[in-house]
Amino acid sequence: MSTEPRTAPAPGTAHRLTGRQRKAIVAGTIGNTVEWVDWALYSIFAKIIADEFFPSGNEAVALLSTLAVFAVGFVMRPVGAAVLGVYADRHGRKKGMTLTVGLMAGAAFVIALTPSYETIGFLAPLVLLVARLVQGFSAGGEFGSSSAFLVESAARGRRAFAGSWQQVSVAGGVLIASLLGTLTTSLLSDETLHAWGWRIAFVIGGLLGLVGLWLRVSVEDTDSFTRAQGSGRTRSNPLKAMFVEHPGAALRVAGITIAGTLTYYIWVNYLPTYANLTTGIPLSTALLSQTLCLVVFVVLLPFVGLLSDRLGRKPTMAAFAGGFVVLAWPLLHLLDDSFLSLFLVQLTGMLLILGYSANCAVIMAEQFPAEIRATGIALPYALAVALFGGTAPYLTTWMHGSGHSDLLWLYVAGASLISFLVYVTMPETKDKEFH
Repeated sequence: MSTEPRTAPAPGTAHRLTGRQRKAIVAGTIGNTVEWVDWALYSIFAKIIADEFFPSGNEAVALLSTLAVFAVGFVMRPVGAAVLGVYADRHGRKKGMTLTVGLMAGAAFVIALTPSYETIGFLAPLVLLVARLVQGFSAGGEFGSSSAFLVESAARGRRAFAGSWQQVSVAGGVLIASLLGTLTTSLLSDETLHAWGWRIAFVIGGLLGLVGLWLRVSVEDTDSFTRAQGSGRTRSNPLKAMFVEHPGAALRVAGITIAGTLTYYIWVNYLPTYANLTTGIPLSTALLSQTLCLVVFVVLLPFVGLLSDRLGRKPTMAAFAGGFVVLAWPLLHLLDDSFLSLFLVQLTGMLLILGYSANCAVIMAEQFPAEIRATGIALPYALAVALFGGTAPYLTTWMHGSGHSDLLWLYVAGASLISFLVYVTMPETKDKEFH
């Protein structure tokens, strides 16, 4: 492929997507969606996996063991971010994204086919652990590569809109996984679900991953990477360049992520299981609420991206974090065993999270030059996600088991306050030159 940069857009087309840009956004979004189906299925079927792989006679202990594996998967995300982020900065966004989706789909098939503890003993949770480590490694590299790809594929003045599709695809993946969970838990008996029904969702997730792999093979790389490669600006060690030349930007990415990842993993991923544990609401009902809220969330994300392109990153992100500082206590204390209560709590939280999700890809991409952008996005983000996102389901379950569920709001509000301070003090990057 030629390394010559393509012709710059004509004056007046700053906000207009070309056919090539639209194709890149569609391919990047669909590929990322199917990857996150595989990642989200584990938390959705956490209780069933606990019964199949960690039989202990104590439901809480089994679930905590399953969530510990969930958290360990996040330990690999910084490793994957460092390795795969560097790979994408040196060899291209396309190659980086192709590798991540292949790893994620392969691990989904392994989880689907691994026999239960009753059949192969301790090897069952061991294989499950290895598969989740591979998925964590893949997810660590995915965010940096796909965010850089989508934002670099954008028209001028539409960077947040394009970047918002990264989170559309993440939420879309969770939505599909939630839908699979809703269908299997509603249509299959409990016995059938435990015997083999839950595995169908992972097989479907793996097959969708192969579709994502095909889409990513067919797309072209971005002009930003092509220009950096053609001008000799690619770095032999992007990781070192990030730490030495852009330490402030790296810290800012971590600070941006803290509240976003914590609230996302509680509200978007884990709230159905948490509500089932704390209020007794049926899991199928909780998953239905999650599915409906995710539909609203996915539809609104690009519009909030457009709002960010118009108003700026700071006000839209500050509204998200400030909202959780004020509303964390009333939202979590309104939760009871009714569908309406859960739906309103989920929907309100997800509407707030729009301010983070529509902005996170673009604002992180705007912190770094093209030659270290995938690494600069991926590693600080993955470290913050591993610390605050991966541990969120485990800590909320532990709080419930210890009788401290009423303190969860403090955790959410405290993390939101930290990120709020980052948002209001960081420089506005809406109109920053981007290459």
